[in-house]
Amino acid sequence: MTKKKTAGKKPALEKKKNNSFDEGPLREVKIRVVGIGGGGGSIISGVSSSLKKVLFATANTDSRALYDATKNKKIKSFHFGEEITGGLGTGMDPQLGKQAASESMEGIKELLGGQDITVIVSSLGGGTGSGAVSTFASAARQTGSMVYGIFTLPFSFEGEKKMSIAKEAIRECAPYLSAATILPNDRIFNVVNKNTPLKEALSKMNEMLAFNLEGLVETIYETGLINIDFADVRTVLSGKQGSRKLAYLSTVEASLQDGAEEIVKKALSNPLYPYTVDDASGVLFNITGGNDIGLADFSSISENISKYTSSKAKIIVGITQKKNYKEKVRIALLATGCGADFFSEELGDSKKPAKKKKPSRKKKPKEDKELVKENKKEEVQEKSGFPEVKSRLEMEEKDILEEESKWEKPSFLRGKDE
Repeated sequence: MTKKKTAGKKPALEKKKNNSFDEGPLREVKIRVVGIGGGGGSIISGVSSSLKKVLFATANTDSRALYDATKNKKIKSFHFGEEITGGLGTGMDPQLGKQAASESMEGIKELLGGQDITVIVSSLGGGTGSGAVSTFASAARQTGSMVYGIFTLPFSFEGEKKMSIAKEAIRECAPYLSAATILPNDRIFNVVNKNTPLKEALSKMNEMLAFNLEGLVETIYETGLINIDFADVRTVLSGKQGSRKLAYLSTVEASLQDGAEEIVKKALSNPLYPYTVDDASGVLFNITGGNDIGLADFSSISENISKYTSSKAKIIVGITQKKNYKEKVRIALLATGCGADFFSEELGDSKKPAKKKKPSRKKKPKEDKELVKENKKEEVQEKSGFPEVKSRLEMEEKDILEEESKWEKPSFLRGKDE
């Protein structure tokens, strides 16, 4: 009788004689990505098709927008604030969005409960997303989840009012966030032509966001030669108390023929970001290559990433090999504690006051022997009208010259004349 194999399960932990343990059943990390508001729901619709092992949800007060965003069966819909909005949107009233979310707090906790990482995605500047993100982030934190926010900012042509709403939303959400990636919509013009239709441009942005997230998700779930696990991700996302929360998430694929430096530059110069990883406090990256990639390639890529980041950054490296990555490489990178000035006030980042420079004490110049002699001679000449003073100064000068003459002799001759 053959034993049945249990799919997806590993054998239980067995203690060895040397008190170490065999690998046993490991609880799979749970990640939910939730889009809030119309823009957030649109982004989720764009990224859900390419990401596996992740739970998706979109939340909105507008029932029609919610229906359109959840045609994909992978996405769970969450309708909130129906009694307040009557199933409609909130316009540009973030207070209405906040009130709708607050009255649905228990339902939000139920939606987000049991997750290790909750990724909140929203296009800020409107009413629903901007008003509700802080409530969703708070609920996720209360369930014990780490909270990673991915927010887009309004186009500059949408006006200052929308940008003001977006900034306030980030300010209210910040206390509950482990980290946040902030992407101005205007940066899409670095990727597409300005004559590109708006829908196509936003679709391109969603595509890039999906690819970046996919790299992070695969890094967490896949086993590598040098493995990155959830504890590593948690270390980088959480940071130290009071550390900056701005995060840089990037995934790139390139040919090995491009060389390590060019591959790394591509990963660290994502056109969607208005900030860099230069001053990041934590950097986690996973290098995926084929069986043809060598240790020298891994080493060179890692060294180049270290070169472009702060010497004080905590760096965690993972290495994975796949058969289908012949002659190419992929880097999935997450850096936190970025952008010392970008949205630092809204994210509640504490800036250390600049150290005051102590006034430098000027050292007195060493006296030159010849100059001292000249000065004394001048004093003698000036006071030549006073015989007793002149005589005393001449005797002092004579003593000085005799002492100097004595020390000009070699040490073994000095005692003979004394």
